[in-house]
Amino acid sequence: MAETQAALANRTVEATSGGGAVKVTAKCDGSLSAIKIDPAALNPADAAVLEDMVLAAVNQALEKARATSTAEMQKLTAGFRIPGLS
Repeated sequence: MAETQAALANRTVEATSGGGAVKVTAKCDGSLSAIKIDPAALNPADAAVLEDMVLAAVNQALEKARATSTAEMQKLTAGFRIPGLS
């Protein structure tokens, strides 16, 4: 199980929003590893729109990371629920 958790800490998922203007990379341990913003999206008049796109991409990336982690841990536990690992 420790080996799988270590592997998940190095595994990444990506999510985008705004038609690819914002790309977020998250690790499957729940941390973010990168946020990339297309320079064309950097219009000061549209700051609120950019903030919304970043938030959407971050939430999507973190959800993908959680889903990946859960799926990998379920393989180890054969579907049994172990407190603290769900």
